[in-house]
Amino acid sequence: MRALDRFKGCLMGGAAGDALGYPVEFMSAAAIFQQYGPQGIGSYALRHGVAEISDDTQMTLFTAEGLVTGGGDVQAIRACYRDWYRTQTETYPLPAGEKHCRLVHVPGLFSRRAPGNTCMSALAAGGNGTMEKPLNHSRGCGGVMRAAPVGLYFLDSGVDQAQIDRLAAQAAVLTHGHELGYLPAAMLAHIVARVAGSGDTVAAAVADAIEAMPAVFPKARHMGALLALVEKAVKLSGGDMDDLTAIRQLGEGWVGDEALAIGVYCAMKYPDDFEKALVAAVNHDGDSDSTGSITGNILGAALGCDAIPHKYLDDLELLDVIEKTAEDLWRREAR
Repeated sequence: MRALDRFKGCLMGGAAGDALGYPVEFMSAAAIFQQYGPQGIGSYALRHGVAEISDDTQMTLFTAEGLVTGGGDVQAIRACYRDWYRTQTETYPLPAGEKHCRLVHVPGLFSRRAPGNTCMSALAAGGNGTMEKPLNHSRGCGGVMRAAPVGLYFLDSGVDQAQIDRLAAQAAVLTHGHELGYLPAAMLAHIVARVAGSGDTVAAAVADAIEAMPAVFPKARHMGALLALVEKAVKLSGGDMDDLTAIRQLGEGWVGDEALAIGVYCAMKYPDDFEKALVAAVNHDGDSDSTGSITGNILGAALGCDAIPHKYLDDLELLDVIEKTAEDLWRREAR
């Protein structure tokens, strides 16, 4: 099932979670509740009338662009990441005559929104890490937070799910060399593909990913740690513990496995309520924009864009670009 509303839901939902969490990314839970009230932040904190996206959504868009322009070639994704790097280090417009992906023609993407140090340093060095020859040993969440489009692009294409999962990991390891920096990207892509393409519930998609990952990456030394944390998230989502306490048992989300686990917890705890899931995903001590983005990717892909409350689409920065990118990803063609 290659439904446009699932593609839009995934990218727009991820951007919504990113924009909700971005203003509180570096705040403690106590500080968030003090500033926004006992329920925490639940509506956008606008800046100049706009709900700003962060590097999470920026890099997700460049992942999608790499897939569309390269047909699933990881080197095309790398080239688009290099273009994103230039939007963070140079000014608009880039020199005429150079060949770049279309997104460098969007002035609004030439904004530094707390780009991850690992992504920046790795791309400055070429962004050509592989599982066999990693550039570093980072397990930061910058690899997983941009991976959702890989789970969408190949729906109804006949490409094996294991191949899709491996591509998501290959795209992440371009910049993040630790297994727990790139394996969560494969797991997120798998979950997104299952909920968007097979109609699985979030719970069924997560269970399928847990079962599939060891066979896709049989030599991974840290697979057990990743699966144990995701399984813990699944268990916590079925309990009656309050969200903040549960999330604290999973970590803060600055690293890939923790960010994925928090996203899984929130999406499974509130599988039919986009707003409740997003609010839980950003009101904690850690990397609120990344955990919000991952949660929004999963639930947006599962529920479609119509399930996203209007208040999370109104004033969302670059919504037209996000929507068009989702359409191009759905068509599998560059326009």
